[in-house]
Amino acid sequence: MGHEGAKYGDDGRPTCDCLLFDLDDTLYPVGSGIGLDVMNNIQEYMIDKLGINKGVSLELCILLYKQYGTTMAGLRAIGYQFDYDDFHGFVHGRLAYEKLKPDPVLRNILLSLPIRKLVFTNGDRLHASRAMKRLGIDDCFEGVLCFETLNPASPTPVPSDKVEIFDIMKHLAHPEPGVELPRSPILCKPNIDAMLHALKLADINPQTTIFFDDSIRNIQAGKQIGMHTVLVGTSERIKGADHALESLHNMKEAFPELWVEAVKDEDVRNSSKVGIETSVIA
Repeated sequence: MGHEGAKYGDDGRPTCDCLLFDLDDTLYPVGSGIGLDVMNNIQEYMIDKLGINKGVSLELCILLYKQYGTTMAGLRAIGYQFDYDDFHGFVHGRLAYEKLKPDPVLRNILLSLPIRKLVFTNGDRLHASRAMKRLGIDDCFEGVLCFETLNPASPTPVPSDKVEIFDIMKHLAHPEPGVELPRSPILCKPNIDAMLHALKLADINPQTTIFFDDSIRNIQAGKQIGMHTVLVGTSERIKGADHALESLHNMKEAFPELWVEAVKDEDVRNSSKVGIETSVIA
């Protein structure tokens, strides 16, 4: 099953003291439609605020996402200037969060596990808070690693006459020798350095962590840094994923050993049901 990376006990089961969850399309299903709305809002931002041609906006949006982990990171990489809060306000601020329904099944699963649990999202703090509140799971986690954790402040704008936009579509269609893709100033998954930095800030040991994410790239990066990995949203396991789950509702079947200790120690189990304020690690 490709268990390299994570630590294993004498019984062959992963030694786990932390569960790390992606947010979008992981803690809630892709069928909610939120992901599609986000993509449409990003496209609108590109057209309305950055003056990007409507005809190429979708292709560029997807291309930058594929190359840089998020379209936002890609836009900054190729030279576009914008305020991070303005971007998130436009992209997430107008979402219909009522599309997300409370998930008592997931809530019960999370609360029945007396193990450290955190969320790790490329999204911003407010988006994570709103989505988790709608799902009814905002008090199930010790903290949230989010955009602001890794990117504390918006950059100082460069004068517009000094801004040069790198033509990434032309570059990828006809690469010139010696010309490399520009790096993004934004840190996010699946960048290995960004992920290691986030784990360090939260004092998380990747070797004893199970990482849940719907992105194949994020899962493969998580595997590279030593985490036990679970691809969410499919039952088809890919290279880099130790497990594949259609839904987090199937966690108990996939990891029965996590509940063994919970059953043994009823006191811990009951105390974990006390609601706590979820903190943002920044």
